[in-house]
Amino acid sequence: MNTATLSYRLGTPDWERRYPVLVGKDTVLGAVFRWHRDWITLTSEGERNIGRPEKGRRGVDQAAAHVVDEYATGRITPVSLAAVTAAVPTLDGPVSLLHPRMPQTPRNIEAATKALAALAVHRWTPYTGFPGSDNPWWQECQLCGWQGPRYWSHQRGRNGELPSTHRHTGGCVGEEKVRELIPAYQRQQ
Repeated sequence: MNTATLSYRLGTPDWERRYPVLVGKDTVLGAVFRWHRDWITLTSEGERNIGRPEKGRRGVDQAAAHVVDEYATGRITPVSLAAVTAAVPTLDGPVSLLHPRMPQTPRNIEAATKALAALAVHRWTPYTGFPGSDNPWWQECQLCGWQGPRYWSHQRGRNGELPSTHRHTGGCVGEEKVRELIPAYQRQQ
């Protein structure tokens, strides 16, 4: 099969921003997603890091084309959508410090420790280990019970400042109530 004749489309991404790669009516070949700056493919052959995109090329397109090529050459087979979709995490006890893809380096351990301490101060409950600053991290707002993916790079304050009192989409308890319920904001006033 020639990849030039095999067109694909990207499906709706899940909460981890995994894009299903589809051909035909609804045949799922796998999924592609970004992990830090690299792109990962998830297929019948498992997870594979294909690296960073070529200059001037979108990473999602390069990763999807790689999946299609793997299928066209017979190295992978179709999978179910459920097999490449990240399940919403549940909280079944203590959360590990680091996400399983995060190497156990002193720098990552230090960053994770600081992030988890800041989440506690600002009343967030993480459902997974620290995935780094630019990867989705499932969390629960302790003020209203909202759950969803957050990015640490959007949650931490900048230049020593506190994070924004805007907590998440869908509304929360309001800026004044956030300031009232989180002591760090009270000290700022």
